[in-house]
Amino acid sequence: MKTILYRSSSRGHANHGWLDSRHTFSFANYYNPDRIHFGALRVVNDDIVKGGEGFGTHPHDNMEIISIPLYGDLEHKDSMGHTEVIKTGEVQVMSAGSGITHSEYNANEDKPVNFFQIWVFPDTKNVKPRYDQKAFDFIHNKNRLVQIVEPYNGKNDASSLWIHQDAWFSIGTFDKGNSLEYELKKQGNGLFVMVIEGEFSVGDETLHYRDAIGLSDIGKIQITANTENARILLIEVPMNF
Repeated sequence: MKTILYRSSSRGHANHGWLDSRHTFSFANYYNPDRIHFGALRVVNDDIVKGGEGFGTHPHDNMEIISIPLYGDLEHKDSMGHTEVIKTGEVQVMSAGSGITHSEYNANEDKPVNFFQIWVFPDTKNVKPRYDQKAFDFIHNKNRLVQIVEPYNGKNDASSLWIHQDAWFSIGTFDKGNSLEYELKKQGNGLFVMVIEGEFSVGDETLHYRDAIGLSDIGKIQITANTENARILLIEVPMNF
């Protein structure tokens, strides 16, 4: 098993006043040659945007983009004609494909929004751009993982969102002492694990708030919550793509 530890305190940081952003991987003005990507996982940004502020219209192409509000609401507009608000408990996926433009703003004037924006390299370039979002019942699925993203397979149902990559995303909230054994779904994939809230043991490593670890050359891993209402994000991605 190979591991890469990403402590929260070691992330890149940019504070623009309206935006307070932390980058697990190299992004914008933050560059670390040892932190370019983890397999097909290219960006994990932890963004806090002030009320009424946001990212103006900007372009993307050939990237799978997943946005996960942690608190607050995120307003999205794009060149495909979508105008949506992504609320806490919802997840958005966007296949930039052959090219899109979009904007993202805090939907509220009086409180901040905190969200993860995650980029994954696609397995197919120049696909037709697409957008989707879905609400998940995390509250009534405590002490288990809720799968939120899966690969496109031509027959995906409405239970989770899908992207153009052999990647799986899951989120779970756990009581102290509860454990799970995560078994990777595809040989050769790696697993990126990030603590959203609380503390977890991942194998022999203890992870605190917003710490993360990348695991490769593994088949399965034991994960245990060390605090009450501990919340965790798991992203399984190809290491070679």
